[in-house]
Amino acid sequence: MTFYQEHSKVWVSVDCIIFGFDENKLKVLIGKRQMDPGRGEWSLYGGFVGAEESIDEAAERTLSELTGMKKIFMRQVGAFGNVDRDPGERVISIAYYALINVHDYSEKLRKEHHAEWVYVNELPQLYSDHNEMVMKAWRMMKQKMRTEPIGFRLLPQLFTLTQLQRLYEAVGGEEIDKRNFRKRIKDMDFIEKTELIDKITSKRGASLYRFNKKAYKEDPNFKL
Repeated sequence: MTFYQEHSKVWVSVDCIIFGFDENKLKVLIGKRQMDPGRGEWSLYGGFVGAEESIDEAAERTLSELTGMKKIFMRQVGAFGNVDRDPGERVISIAYYALINVHDYSEKLRKEHHAEWVYVNELPQLYSDHNEMVMKAWRMMKQKMRTEPIGFRLLPQLFTLTQLQRLYEAVGGEEIDKRNFRKRIKDMDFIEKTELIDKITSKRGASLYRFNKKAYKEDPNFKL
């Protein structure tokens, strides 16, 4: 027996806003669209949801195919369903944002997918409502970073306090007072100082820190 024949069908897709942090700036991964409609336009990466997969599984598959990475941090942004958002068919898209370390992403794979890292403040006009997706995802990430240390997923395992401050400035869109920032960091037991020194990005040599996941779980009062 066939059901719902009296209703029109719509397509469901996922679109992924992949954020990275490099050169002290927040970046997003985009590429030229390889299909019609909109072939050649700048676009986020995405795909249609398969008949046998959930929307989360579709997003995870899309991220894995693009980056070659597993267990990427991702959160749902929301549904985008304006009737005229896609000139091809009636398509409802579920957007997700993901955070990765730019330097963990294979340069070879990036080139194979013709992907480009672009500063979030310098995004070109993207296909359909993709600019709106990016801006909403950015606002959500900014809000979440105030109460959860998700930003560490954008950094290498070892980082300087300057790198950490630049990250929060890039995501927040404003400068942070260095003295106040470091004072707050010292109160966070889950940001551990190591005995290692960074002599590459710091001429004087800066101490390297790391994020202690176990200590964070024991400190539920984090707020930056």
